Amino acid sequence: MKRKAIVLVTRKLPSAVEARLSRDFEPRLNAEDRVYGSDEIVALAQGADAIIPSHTERLSADVIARLPVSVRAICSFSVGYDHIDLQAAKERGITVTNTPDVLSDATAEIAVLLMLGAARRAHEGAQLIRTATWREWSPTYQLGIQVTGKRLGIVGMGRVGQVVAARARGFDMEIHYHNRRRLEPELEKGAIFHDTLEDLLPRSDFLSVPCPATPDTRHLLNAERIALLPQDAVVVNTARGAVVDDDALIAALRSGRLFSVGLDVFNNEPDIDPRYRDLPNTFLLPHIGSATRETRDAMGFRALDNLDAIFAGGTPRDRLV
Repeated sequence: MKRKAIVLVTRKLPSAVEARLSRDFEPRLNAEDRVYGSDEIVALAQGADAIIPSHTERLSADVIARLPVSVRAICSFSVGYDHIDLQAAKERGITVTNTPDVLSDATAEIAVLLMLGAARRAHEGAQLIRTATWREWSPTYQLGIQVTGKRLGIVGMGRVGQVVAARARGFDMEIHYHNRRRLEPELEKGAIFHDTLEDLLPRSDFLSVPCPATPDTRHLLNAERIALLPQDAVVVNTARGAVVDDDALIAALRSGRLFSVGLDVFNNEPDIDPRYRDLPNTFLLPHIGSATRETRDAMGFRALDNLDAIFAGGTPRDRLV
C-alpha cells in the first residue's frame, strides 16, 4: 500500500478541510491553533513531505534553509505570500503555491464595509450605543460623508480590485484605477485608467488598496502621496499593512487631512500601532477579509488541490515557484 504523504499544518483549518486532509494525507494538525515559532516549524517538519502554513507564520530564508530535505511543497493557506521567501524555496527546489481567486468576493465585501463604516463614522456611532452615551438627535450630529456618486480610486485592479469596482458601481461611484497594465475594455467596464499613482490620487475621494505586498509596494502610501489625495478623502486598506506608512497615515488623520480610514490589515499584526485605537476617525477590523465559512473552506480545498497535483507529479495551478 502506498504511503500517504505527511503534511504539517501550522494552524487549525475548517473541519471539512481537515477531514479531507485526514482522508488523503497523514496530517500533523495544530489542534490548539497557536502560532508556531520558527524553531517549532523546523522541528515539526522533520519527516514531512509538505507544509500548509498561513500568513501568521514567517517562512524566512533561514527557516527554509533548515527544513528537512523531505519537504517538497509549501502550499500556503493564503492569497498573499509575503510571509514566504520564494527565492529561498526555489533554491531548495520546494514548490510554493497560494490560494488566489476564491477570496475575491469576501475581500471585496470587507472593502465595501470598511468604506461605508469609515465614511459614515460607524465606529463612533456603535460606541455611543454600547456606552449608553447617545443623548439626542441633531441636524449636525454624527455627520459623515456620502459614498454614492463619489470617485473611487483602486490601486491594483486584479481579482479583488475588479470585484470592488463591481460592488462600488452599485453606489453609482465613478471608478478610477492604477495598475501595472491597462485592462482590456471588457474587464475595464468603463473604469478610468491612470498610468501613474500620482495621477490617480487627486481623483480619489475614496481610495481602496487591494494590491499585493511586494518590495515595490512597501510604504506605497506615504506622506507625499497622501498629500495628493483630495481634502477629506477616505482610505481603505485590505492588502497588507506594509503598503502603508503608519506615521504618515496617522499624521493625516490627526490633522484632518483625511476624513477617515478603514483598515483590515496592519503592520506587525496583531500588535498594531496603538495610535490607531486612540483615533476616532478609524474603522478597524482584525484581518477578516476572507473570514466567511464559504471562503475559508474554498481556500483549504484550493490548497489541497495544489497538494494533490504536486504529489501526482503534475504542476499545481497556483504555483508561485
